Amino acid sequence: MNFPENLRYTASHEWVRQETDGTLSVGITDHAQDSLGELVYVELPEPGRRLAAGDACAVVESVKAASDVYAPVAGEVVARNDTLAEAPSEVNKDAYAAWLFRIKPAEAGRLDNLMDAQTYRKSFSQA
Repeated sequence: MNFPENLRYTASHEWVRQETDGTLSVGITDHAQDSLGELVYVELPEPGRRLAAGDACAVVESVKAASDVYAPVAGEVVARNDTLAEAPSEVNKDAYAAWLFRIKPAEAGRLDNLMDAQTYRKSFSQA
């Protein structure tokens, strides 16, 4: 399983990448896409939507199940990856390239509350 070191992670299997403009790209981890199987549908949040940390804000659906995607931090959605509406299986091809949405965090430094790759990896050995 792949755990890129440059990302942060949530217990609910979202990954977060800090972009150069200060926004955060959010997607689901390799573990999440592998557990779900082939994705057939993605519902993404609208730009302008304000989220609290932990809000269910997107849905990924596979042939097996549907799963909510949660906001890793509070902030405002500034973009969504509309190409996934037509090709949700792109997440299965490379979960870390197929970001779902971007959020402008309400407070700087909130990434510090998320897991680094080593901590996220260890969470599997404790499960």
